[in-house]
Amino acid sequence: MRKTRKETYRTRTSLKRISRPSLRIYANYQVIPKVLGGIGIAILSTSRGIMTDREARLNRIGGEVLCYI
Repeated sequence: MRKTRKETYRTRTSLKRISRPSLRIYANYQVIPKVLGGIGIAILSTSRGIMTDREARLNRIGGEVLCYI
């Protein structure tokens, strides 16, 4: 739990690795999963570099799904 002067709020950070060296997971831009119903973030490695799931969908690029946050 973090405290600021005015408010107290909880932060939840969890990192789940998806692709492993022994099992690579690739996704087309049309089937990139939405993490926690769109609240979370998926990190992808694409031909244009590392980007989030939202950026990949906007650019219509698929790639290797590295992790979920």
